[in-house]
Amino acid sequence: MNTILALLHQEVIPAIGCTEPIAVALCVARAKENLGRLPEAITVSLSKNIYKNAMAVGIPNTGMTGLPIAIALGATIGKSELMLEVLRDTTKVAVEQAKQYMQDVPAQIIVDTNAPDVLYIHVEVEAHGQKAQATIQGDHTNFVNCDAQPSQTHQSVPLTQETPDETLSMRIVYDFAQTVALEDVQFLLDGAKMNIAAAKKSFTGNYGHGLGRILHTNHIFDDALFTRILSYTCGACDARMSGAMVSVMSNSGSGNQGISCSIPVYLYAQYHHCSKEQTLRALTLSNLTVIYIKQSLGRLSALCGCVVAATGSAVGLTYLMGGQYDEITYAIKNMIATISGMICDGAKPGCALKVTSGVATAIFAALLAMKHSYADATEGIVDADIDQTIHNLTRIGHDGMTQTDDLILNIMTHKK
Repeated sequence: MNTILALLHQEVIPAIGCTEPIAVALCVARAKENLGRLPEAITVSLSKNIYKNAMAVGIPNTGMTGLPIAIALGATIGKSELMLEVLRDTTKVAVEQAKQYMQDVPAQIIVDTNAPDVLYIHVEVEAHGQKAQATIQGDHTNFVNCDAQPSQTHQSVPLTQETPDETLSMRIVYDFAQTVALEDVQFLLDGAKMNIAAAKKSFTGNYGHGLGRILHTNHIFDDALFTRILSYTCGACDARMSGAMVSVMSNSGSGNQGISCSIPVYLYAQYHHCSKEQTLRALTLSNLTVIYIKQSLGRLSALCGCVVAATGSAVGLTYLMGGQYDEITYAIKNMIATISGMICDGAKPGCALKVTSGVATAIFAALLAMKHSYADATEGIVDADIDQTIHNLTRIGHDGMTQTDDLILNIMTHKK
């Protein structure tokens, strides 16, 4: 119980901005701190997946997209102790200073095709003849190397602790959610409310493609629960993908995953006046299901994270509808039979459209599951065993889509 709880606390954390460019800013900030002064030269080496997810996404409070401004802010105002909220202090003045710094110290960005992990960031900085470095690998906040030069007197910040090693299964996930002390998972409810606040922020301005705001305000659609779930989930994604200065509660290194697995469950519970205990246990099921699937899928892949996060939502929604273990497994099978082929082509405003598709499918999957209607072992990659079904999905995303990932990045970087 304690190990799984520690896993939840480490994987479900606040984040500001898309976690890939933010992780780059975090790594730059740590390298700068190791150097002990503002760098006069910066070289950033990235895995293909980090580069792909950082190309076109908004950087909080800047009105700009992409890596150069994220790197400049990491160097000028980033504080590594803030982790995925490293750019929390991004003010208008800070942005202007970072823009000037971009011109004076343009960063060299290298895509490392031989990176040791799909999530890999290595930063080298230099000033006054001194050098320092930092490396993030495997997880958005996992520093594996942040040493300064031997001659450097600045004290290196300790490495991030590794994620607790716990092999999950759907039965373990279900049993944990049914028995965990409610006070130990209160933070999941607080996180859902944080994500709701991000959605409300999106309704007040023009963020991304604006689908969340359109669904929220367009009189063609009424304020039915289905529309509300779509508008709030999409809206929160609209805001963060466009660089709004909002914190969201992330899951497994992704804010969109945290949004997608919490908002639908929270809104359903509120609408149907579910008890606090029901709400907390549903949020635990949803969040921990995402963590379980990501354990074998990996942090980044060519498989869109909304497939995983929406599967978590389907589980939480099924529980709130009165479903037990069997119905929950049916909902998962329905999800994997439906949207398992959705690709990840980088973080961008269009992610909100994919999130909406995933969450709508989660609602359908849960409704079918409650009627004991589900895809069985005769259909595609679905297996009779629920854990094998999940591993069939993650094998495709982790092992089978490597060439797809390369092709996606090639297309993205060779547009005319």
